[in-house]
Amino acid sequence: MESIPETRNSDGECCAPISTEALSEIDAAHYARSFAALGDPVRLRLFSMIASEGEACSCNLEVPLMRSQPTISHHTKILAEAGLIQGEKRGRWMWWRVVPENLRAVKDLL
Repeated sequence: MESIPETRNSDGECCAPISTEALSEIDAAHYARSFAALGDPVRLRLFSMIASEGEACSCNLEVPLMRSQPTISHHTKILAEAGLIQGEKRGRWMWWRVVPENLRAVKDLL
């Protein structure tokens, strides 16, 4: 397994600390839910597929993920409850897209 490359700023210094101040209990719980949702390899891959496409139909996620529709629904529900994606029902299928402001917040924390 490859290690994650170290991030350096333009001055060659290591990345900034997570935050300039400690997280509140509420913020920590919010971020923990997001990270827990992304902590599963299937959900992380599913999330990356939705993000890379802009939006994705649940019907198009089964084959690349090699998972059944009920399993896809389970994982999208967890990502949606964490606020990372939102769905819109079109016909009999759900179309998913990333919630940009929540993705930005997680990226900013990192």
